Amino acid sequence: MRGPAQRIRGGAGRIRLPRTRRGWRRTYQCVVVLTVLALAPATWLNATAGPRVRSVADAPAAPVAIVFGAGLWNGEPSPYLAHRLDAAAALYDRGTVRAVLVTGDNSRHDYDEPDAMRAYLLRHGVPARKIVSDYAGFDTWDSCSRAHRIFGVDRAVLVSQGFHIRRALALCAAAGIDSYGVGVAARHDVTWAYGGVREIFAAGKAAADALLRPDPRFLGPHEKGVAEALR
Repeated sequence: MRGPAQRIRGGAGRIRLPRTRRGWRRTYQCVVVLTVLALAPATWLNATAGPRVRSVADAPAAPVAIVFGAGLWNGEPSPYLAHRLDAAAALYDRGTVRAVLVTGDNSRHDYDEPDAMRAYLLRHGVPARKIVSDYAGFDTWDSCSRAHRIFGVDRAVLVSQGFHIRRALALCAAAGIDSYGVGVAARHDVTWAYGGVREIFAAGKAAADALLRPDPRFLGPHEKGVAEALR
């Protein structure tokens, strides 16, 4: 005789399914609660940062554009990163910003996002004296926190793809930077799909970072690069 729940045998264990309507109702309620909790951080990002997303044409003026790293291909900016840099160069050319802070990963000797980003901007008309490099932007929180604490950025236009820009805006706000964001358009390919799914999971860490405001992985001394670029 079976117990209060049906038993499905197979694999390494047993899965017990509710047999009563009340049991199924409780299971459904648990699934709903867990789903809401899982999506709450992403909902928070959209609600708080969504109104601050702009295009290159209507982004408010700010002293600095912050461009977040997005990977290298054979030492050159990936297509996604190149699109971000194109937008930053356009912001500078329009006079919307007066300097560009490129922030990315240089944790290995053979991998240098900021220098590759700098070289790309130079080829696209941004003067060397107007480009500042942050070599310890290991993730979005580190980039935002260091931009404020190390480089003294209080107001900026953030540049990233649409699927990432809301998280960047929320984290920079938590770090003390008043910002608007340019959400660069991207082809809806596998990378775009992966980025969208990744943001759902990254939103939880973003919420924790915004609440706890941990020190970045590497803090270091104050740097004058942005102040000098703005003179």
